Amino acid sequence: MTPYSERSRKDQLLFITGILFIALNLRPALSSLGPLIGMIRETTGLSNTYLGLLTTLPLIAFGVLSTLTPLFTRKYGIEKTLSASLILLTLGIVLRASGFVPALFVGTVLLGIAIAFGNVLLPSLVKRDFNKHSGFMTSLYSGMMGVGAALAAGLSVPIADHVAGGWNTSLGVWGLLSLLAFIIWYPQTKHSEPTFKKRSFKKAMKDLGSNMLAWKVALFMGLQSLAFYVILAWLPDILISKEFTSLEAGWYLSLSQVTGVIGSMITPVIASKKNDQRIFVVVLVLLEAISLIGLWLGGVSSVALWVSLIGFALGGSFGLALLLIVLRSTNSETTAELSGMSQSIGYLLAATGPIAIGITYDITGSWDTALFILFGILVIKLYMGIGAGSSQKLSS
Repeated sequence: MTPYSERSRKDQLLFITGILFIALNLRPALSSLGPLIGMIRETTGLSNTYLGLLTTLPLIAFGVLSTLTPLFTRKYGIEKTLSASLILLTLGIVLRASGFVPALFVGTVLLGIAIAFGNVLLPSLVKRDFNKHSGFMTSLYSGMMGVGAALAAGLSVPIADHVAGGWNTSLGVWGLLSLLAFIIWYPQTKHSEPTFKKRSFKKAMKDLGSNMLAWKVALFMGLQSLAFYVILAWLPDILISKEFTSLEAGWYLSLSQVTGVIGSMITPVIASKKNDQRIFVVVLVLLEAISLIGLWLGGVSSVALWVSLIGFALGGSFGLALLLIVLRSTNSETTAELSGMSQSIGYLLAATGPIAIGITYDITGSWDTALFILFGILVIKLYMGIGAGSSQKLSS
């Protein structure tokens, strides 16, 4: 494999462009669903519990596949694994948009598997090729993830309303973006080679499983993801309950994703300049707490403020969680293993969020309960974040 630093400027630019297009595709398949929940419910007759499951399936796939990702890169290399994941993502999006209810769930599982590979491997690429600029590169690709989420959240309802095929077309159009990413990324497969062979996969997982720092990084990742996916899935319905239209709710969700982009781009750059990131954890948790109180008690006129604030806090927490994976590890091998563990445990934890909130609403008929639950989780997230943010390193 030709190291990034030894490639031509053109090849370096193509490599970075490929990373950014992969990142751009890691959220649209997820954030496009929330604004369309009402339409899907009306067309299919699925309950909130099943719709919550539909939102949760990708997170389950993240949890199951994330830890196993290094097994694929040991055999095929990072570049080829990512290339295959983009094809799988396109297939999953197309299946989900077919209109056949079983395919809706099968496609969702497949796209979840595909996104899991990208989630785990982008931090490893940053550690391997941009170690001295990890904060900047993390901010770039996490920002692109936010851009993808914002575009899909904001455009889902307008596409469904104005393009033939309704919500099916709205979900399926993102397959064109993932196919484009594959075309852009495919040239990188010539640089792909088996990697991460210093220690066995079993020993790596055993070492990480007994390390408290690794657990705190993983649980901070999981708790911020839980809150993010609850908001992604149910914020439109929460706002509709406050008498906003589905179109308005979709745009407010998009607004939260836009401010999330800002948070995810600013936080890693600033936080990477410090050896200790605990103060950033405290500030982000405080902002999230204020926004949840605002959504609960604030009036209709102030919703834009609270939606913007929670978006910034969750986006910043996500960018910080990705950065901590890089900063707490010593090399790209450890980064991939910690990324796999963090995102596996983290997303399995996060998977409980949307479906639990859906069930809770079916039982109580109130969205206030969802906000109470998220507020309670903040206390645990603060504790784990402070532990993960302290200046320590995992042994390689």
